[in-house]
Amino acid sequence: MTPDTDRETKFGFVALLGAPNAGKSTLLNRVVGSKLAIVTPKVQTTRTRMTGIAIIGQAQIAFIDTPGIFAPKRRLDRAMVAAAWSGMSDADTSVLMVDADRAAKAKGSIDPDSLNIIEGFKKSGSKVILALNKIDMVPREQLLKVTEAHNETGVFAKIFMISATTGDGVDDLLDNLVSHLSVGPWHYPEDQLSDAPLRLLAAEITREQAFLQLHQELPYALAVETDSWQERDDGSARIDQTILIKRESQKGMVVGKGGMRIKAISTAARKEMIENFDREIHLFLHVKVRDWMDKPDHYREMGLNFKS
Repeated sequence: MTPDTDRETKFGFVALLGAPNAGKSTLLNRVVGSKLAIVTPKVQTTRTRMTGIAIIGQAQIAFIDTPGIFAPKRRLDRAMVAAAWSGMSDADTSVLMVDADRAAKAKGSIDPDSLNIIEGFKKSGSKVILALNKIDMVPREQLLKVTEAHNETGVFAKIFMISATTGDGVDDLLDNLVSHLSVGPWHYPEDQLSDAPLRLLAAEITREQAFLQLHQELPYALAVETDSWQERDDGSARIDQTILIKRESQKGMVVGKGGMRIKAISTAARKEMIENFDREIHLFLHVKVRDWMDKPDHYREMGLNFKS
């Protein structure tokens, strides 16, 4: 929508932080009104910072969807966690998203990963907004205990109960965020949904389908790069991508018997791209063995700091 020039406009950056699978990407996609961030049941799905741009009345909010914060063990883990904390430092307001169902089952009604994040807030002296997500999965009595436990930490300026999946409570959260934005011009064109390049969005779509169709630990040893994007005269695009794996023994799992697995990944990814990019897509996937987790170029393409 176009802002009413007779009324003041607002703009601000809001960081979405939380443990893996807290629902940050689901919320981002809901408020933007389009699928930008990939969502799978597997933890640590989000690897990059993804900015989604939402318009609420006269306000434009750039939401920074960050990787889940957890105890890092590998270089990639450290880079992802560093990107998440960096997202907070770059934002005007931060929202900690907590899986209310996971919290309700945890000792003291706060799950360990979220507790570590809260301790980080305490050290920095930051006041953040808490969004208790997945409230549709938790009985009211347990939800009240979870809310009380988080409130007692003293780091939250405001607490909201939401369901990013159903949208319950999301409008109240957005209204609060808008109320704290600074008056100023919008930073992005009104029809722009993200600042991420299409090449990255396309790679993420394919990686999502690979995550959904592959099992056990293989997805965490897998990455996707967009090698080329060619515009065609008929308005369609040819996209060549490489699925990177770490060991030769993993290639068969990705390709599948008679190439059926990679064909299924390609078909699902192409359908998603056509819907997202609103154009015909010709997708060609290749599989290569490469130790991508130790390659600075791949981290740079994902927007991560290799030296984190």
